[in-house]
Amino acid sequence: MNDSHEVRGDVVTSYKNAPTRTVTAGGVTFAYRDLGPRTGVPVVFITHLAAVLDNWDPRVVDGFAARHRVITFDNRGVGASSGSTPDTIQAMAKDTVTFIRALGLEQVDIHGFSMGGMIAQVIVQEEPQLVRKLILTGTGPAGGEGIKNVTRLSHLDTVRALVTLQDPKQFLFFTRTANGRRAGKEFLARLKERTQDRDKSISPIAYLTQLKAIHRWGLEKPHDLSAIQQPVLVANGDSDRMVPSKNSHDLARRLPDAELEIYPDAGHGGIFQFHDQFVKTALEFLGR
Repeated sequence: MNDSHEVRGDVVTSYKNAPTRTVTAGGVTFAYRDLGPRTGVPVVFITHLAAVLDNWDPRVVDGFAARHRVITFDNRGVGASSGSTPDTIQAMAKDTVTFIRALGLEQVDIHGFSMGGMIAQVIVQEEPQLVRKLILTGTGPAGGEGIKNVTRLSHLDTVRALVTLQDPKQFLFFTRTANGRRAGKEFLARLKERTQDRDKSISPIAYLTQLKAIHRWGLEKPHDLSAIQQPVLVANGDSDRMVPSKNSHDLARRLPDAELEIYPDAGHGGIFQFHDQFVKTALEFLGR
């Protein structure tokens, strides 16, 4: 694809070419990328454990950005954003709200993946008027089954990856079947498509602090999700080891206005493995 297709007027339509910008609020300089049409309600993407701007699958971002303004960002202390990483999901949610308001946005749709989905649940409970619709992927509720084991699994698969010279996400996000292995390789290749102006990786201390926050979330008492009136799309693979898939079923059951999409022979990264299907479902959900 040449650049004339990817930048229409001033509108960037491809994540690969979206410039990294910054905005400062609450003593933090947040790094973010902003693409897609300028009309309608923007979709803010909140990312996973250890992730920076370059960890979003460009097929998912570009798919959303074909119809919606999409904003991705590094939360406090992560990647190119300043400050130190909070050790609770609640504090991360507060920072996210600070970032959203700094952009002058009064209402957003949120797509939270994994840890991002935990942050999104807190935002919608604390600031309901800020959120129109919610997409929760590869995630689970506070106190959800198996969430407290994320630390152990992450350490285990990081060691497995080092020993086999692979990316830990190959083990953490995808099944070990032929399909899963292939999907993992394709996903990891897509993450390298952007060659210019790449983000800094997360620091080891920020990563460990995020793990602590997720662990605490897994030990919390369940929240009352019945107060969340917004429409919610919940999606995951059927074999998520990181945030066990039954958490997605649990979320969909406990939220008053939720629909559930589960992908076969797919793990934590099910929405990346089935990006075509996920984008189609998400656009239909947001456009309703």
